[in-house]
Amino acid sequence: MFKKVAYILALGFLSNLPVAYAEADLAHLTLEEAQHLFHENNKELISAKRMVQGAEADAITASQKPNPNLSLGVASFNLNRSAANKNPNGSNSLPDQTLNSTVQISQLIERGDKRELRMASAKNAIKASNYDLKDAERQLLLNFNDAYYDLLLAQEAEKILAGNSAAYEKTIQAAELRLKVGDIAASDVARMRVDLLKIQNDMRQAKANREKAQANLAYMMGQENEAARLYAQDGWPKISQTISTLQDVDARPDVLAAEARTKQAEENQRLANALKTRDVNIALQYQRFPGQMPGADTNTIGAAITIPLFTNYEYQGEISRAEVDLTSALEAKQQARASAVSEISRARADLNAAIEKVNRFDTQILTEAQKAADAAEFAYSHGATGITDLLDARRVVRSIQLDAATSHADYAKALAAWQAATRIEDN
Repeated sequence: MFKKVAYILALGFLSNLPVAYAEADLAHLTLEEAQHLFHENNKELISAKRMVQGAEADAITASQKPNPNLSLGVASFNLNRSAANKNPNGSNSLPDQTLNSTVQISQLIERGDKRELRMASAKNAIKASNYDLKDAERQLLLNFNDAYYDLLLAQEAEKILAGNSAAYEKTIQAAELRLKVGDIAASDVARMRVDLLKIQNDMRQAKANREKAQANLAYMMGQENEAARLYAQDGWPKISQTISTLQDVDARPDVLAAEARTKQAEENQRLANALKTRDVNIALQYQRFPGQMPGADTNTIGAAITIPLFTNYEYQGEISRAEVDLTSALEAKQQARASAVSEISRARADLNAAIEKVNRFDTQILTEAQKAADAAEFAYSHGATGITDLLDARRVVRSIQLDAATSHADYAKALAAWQAATRIEDN
């Protein structure tokens, strides 16, 4: 009974999981399932994640204090042990020999908030790397969506051409029967066969396009060995007449990454200036030197402090380099912002044009072309027109059907480009 209840609960839990966690059916692949595989397996995206991990490792290094140094040493050891190493009490045992032994511990103390500045710089580097990752995901996802729609377009082209081929084959079969009774000329049948062969050539090219699209999409999902199974299940996105607007271009991940690098460059400039603040090295020493001075203790302690003298060099090169890097970071931020504004403008123009093209194809062009083709079919079947007009009308319809599918693909890509261009992040 307990096992049955647990099984039912497990089924209920699995049924409530998001679609992205279900195993994707590559033969009926939706865009949502494909995007999940992309986020999990895309090699370029994984590489970008490693850059973030590297920045996090650098932050651990930047936060560390200098380690202390332990020094051990001996001196004043006379090789003439029989006489020279005896101390005044006449003992020649190892602990009482006149051997100067020292133990010293030294610690470098950083001044000028160098460690804090390194940590601040490292934190900004992590922030920039995270935004770089999000921007890489933004661009890679755009390419991925294009690859999905390329596959969908190739599938649509195959369907259109297959339908045309089937229609031609039926027409040729009927024409051959009419030819036997002398109702049409042999040249008409021959011209139909030529058009059918052209369609078959186009079908072979469409198949090659589909296979290439499958390979491209499979690579981006990490499914290279399953490319032949891929089939785009989703249809074209619905046409939206309203286009959202980007409220703040400074919230785009690439601009935010440039902003974080500017702050990092500012911290590095402060760190370079902090090099002029002298670090000190403090040392504590224990010394054992038996029998050296009458009345003196065998064991002594001492201390030392080391301070660098800037007599030859005061880090002018490091400071100048940090200033140049800050200027470059500011310029890169301006460039990133200008590039973002330009990308958004281009995406808006492409999307507006794509919407108009799709609407024109769906509401006017396809309808009128089909009417013209139907009229040509009727006229030819009643002997009112020749085969030339019929074949021309069919070619026009076929071409417009392919162009209409291409316009839907262009709209889908333009919409994805607009969504990518206007993607923002929380600061």
